[in-house]
Amino acid sequence: MTQIIETDAGTARLTWHRAERARLVLAVSHGAGGGIEARDLRALARVLPAHGVSVALVEQPWRVAGKKLAPAPKTLDAGWRGLWPAVAKSGLPVIAGGRSAGARVACRTATELGAAAVLALSFPLHPPGRPEKSRAGELLGSGVPTLVVQGGNDPFGRPEEFPEGSYELVEVPYGDHGFAVPRRAPLDQDEAVRIVTDGVVRWSASLP
Repeated sequence: MTQIIETDAGTARLTWHRAERARLVLAVSHGAGGGIEARDLRALARVLPAHGVSVALVEQPWRVAGKKLAPAPKTLDAGWRGLWPAVAKSGLPVIAGGRSAGARVACRTATELGAAAVLALSFPLHPPGRPEKSRAGELLGSGVPTLVVQGGNDPFGRPEEFPEGSYELVEVPYGDHGFAVPRRAPLDQDEAVRIVTDGVVRWSASLP
């Protein structure tokens, strides 16, 4: 089911994949360089409903409008705030999720919006080659239970670069920023995606 939401940043779109007996909602958005067709987002929408988690794939207003470049963080946050009432309407606990730039939005707004938890897919810890430009503060400041799923070869931050904190981290070995693995890797692409979904299933089952 597709739902159109008007926000202060423009028109957003939700694509719902509902669980029959939902106990949680995952609202998860795309990054600055892609949409909800990302392999990990598609996989989560396919797998999680069978585990009691309804999934809303979120398209930010700039993406719905057909623009190629994401706006400033404050505009992304405004779009997210505007669509939040629609994902929280059921009264179920909502996990705020996103990949890359979307993960940053989820972390920045989690406490303010009353998110039950944060799912950060490919959190961009720093720009490629610029570790001094750390965004760790956003991750560490989420204020709620947080799961990071990170590719082992992500140029935006490899797992070993992440600071200590109360969040959990699942590594996708050999994965890049989109969890793509090279052909020479000892696991194939389906196995890499399965690490993502299995990790999220286990973590979401542990949430109260």
